Amino acid sequence: MLDRVIRNGQVVDGAGTPGRTADVGIRDGRIVALGRVDEPARETLNADGAIVAPGFIDIHTHYDAQLLWDPAATPSCFHGVTTVIGGNCGFTIAPLADDGGAYLRRMLARVEGMPLEALEAGGEWGWSTFAEYLDTLDHAGLGINAGFLVGHSALRRAIMGEAAVGGQADDSQIAAIASLLAESLRAGGLGLSSGRTPVHKDWEGAPVPSFHASDAELFALCRTVREHAGTTLEFAPSLADFDTTGDLMIAMSLEADRPINWNVLIINAERPEEYQKQLALSDRAAAKGARVVPLSVPHPMEFFVDLVSPFFFGGLPGFGEIMTLPLEERKQVLADPDRRTVIKRAVREALDGPLGDYVDFAKMEIAQTATPANAGLAGRILGDVARERGLEPVDALLDVALADDLKTLFVPVRVGADEASWKIRGELLLDDRIVVGASDAGAHLDIGTAFAYSTRLLAEGVRERGLMTVEQAVQQLSQVPARLYGLRDRGEIREGAIADLVVFDAARIARGPVESRADLPGGASRLYAEADGIEAVIVGGRDVVRAGQLTGERPGSVLRSGKDTETVSLGDRSS
Repeated sequence: MLDRVIRNGQVVDGAGTPGRTADVGIRDGRIVALGRVDEPARETLNADGAIVAPGFIDIHTHYDAQLLWDPAATPSCFHGVTTVIGGNCGFTIAPLADDGGAYLRRMLARVEGMPLEALEAGGEWGWSTFAEYLDTLDHAGLGINAGFLVGHSALRRAIMGEAAVGGQADDSQIAAIASLLAESLRAGGLGLSSGRTPVHKDWEGAPVPSFHASDAELFALCRTVREHAGTTLEFAPSLADFDTTGDLMIAMSLEADRPINWNVLIINAERPEEYQKQLALSDRAAAKGARVVPLSVPHPMEFFVDLVSPFFFGGLPGFGEIMTLPLEERKQVLADPDRRTVIKRAVREALDGPLGDYVDFAKMEIAQTATPANAGLAGRILGDVARERGLEPVDALLDVALADDLKTLFVPVRVGADEASWKIRGELLLDDRIVVGASDAGAHLDIGTAFAYSTRLLAEGVRERGLMTVEQAVQQLSQVPARLYGLRDRGEIREGAIADLVVFDAARIARGPVESRADLPGGASRLYAEADGIEAVIVGGRDVVRAGQLTGERPGSVLRSGKDTETVSLGDRSS
């Protein structure tokens, strides 16, 4: 007898083949029958009129800490995601240095926009090694599947202590870092993540540990990855110095004999030279026998920012040092006319540079206000408000924010929201050089909503614009990322595959309204959006989400390299 059967759904198998009406029979967490299934089952789900697809796989998340208190990885699970990969950009919460993770918690609060109060109230970090961290998740149980890269910044901090920031590792320290990486990979780490972008700064405003690593250190770690089955590479490059870090990623790929994926390629018809240059790197890598894979979100880039979180404004000219100040002191400085003069000069100088889109405050949208003093401003463009008040946009921005105790939410820019960008996006997202993703789910909780990339692709890209078929979109969300990471028996609907599935209504699927919810440990808030049209999210044959609600089931697995993944080497072009 089957454990359950899903009947009469339109099965879209993830392999890009045309959908067909079929039943899906499940036993012991795997698909054992597909087509017309007559065998009796203990439970039946009628999917008539709905699409049955493989569970979506999000390979760029930062759920490492959140899974300790939220085993379902909300809200990603509501958007059809059944597998997440954490530990990206060089940031993991294991292995730990002697400070028990105090440095890493503060670093994550600054660089990844995770409220420090949530990280500190979300449970004790009672592990030391990577193996102990994975065992902690295993023992607690997960709602969805999760695998983790090993973060270079955590490795450096564990071996070098405070010298990890600003210091070069000597030969013995490089050997020790590589040895700790090897130990972590043997425990199940999926590979190495690192980064060399000056945008990533720790709590004190210094570049994170991985930024200071030499090429020799990176290559030693890549050679360590090469020695372990089922592993891969991920990197956060400097987009401002892309040629140099592009060459570095090619060399890393060759040293490890692995593809290396990086975040994020932004499709913007107004600046085609940028994404074309980034795609050209993939061609240059292929010519040398390497593989460099950019991730790209399948919708316009938008994010919500305020002057409380240091992440966005802290990376802009004129604001960096100010955003490291305590909140009350920060407000005093931002109200000071002399300091504003310095900020305005820096902003004007940056308008013609690569950050031009982000410092053009005249185009910013005021998304949400917090006090009656700013009543009626939500939804308005900051430049219009500035003109009405006879102010420069920077002054209008700061006046509005200060009236809200800096809690005003702004949308700085929606990159690639025009129809020309959508057309290019429809073409490039089917290019085998690109992988759909870059959600950053679990991070930037006060600004980001790209955790909903799957529902937005299916709603805005497929249903509303017809840029690709539903079969093509599902393949990009499931099989393509599964093959990049060598995930065994996931990303497809076929006999023998693990029964990770999502059942959805193609006519209704969409991201719901964006809202702020104070539902994190310590009472901290995050941006949140539910999903419309997702009827069931199934992990290992069991419902994790049903009719938009968590079931409380914890059938997910901690994915370990070698056991749950196969080696994807540079000679394997099927991935």
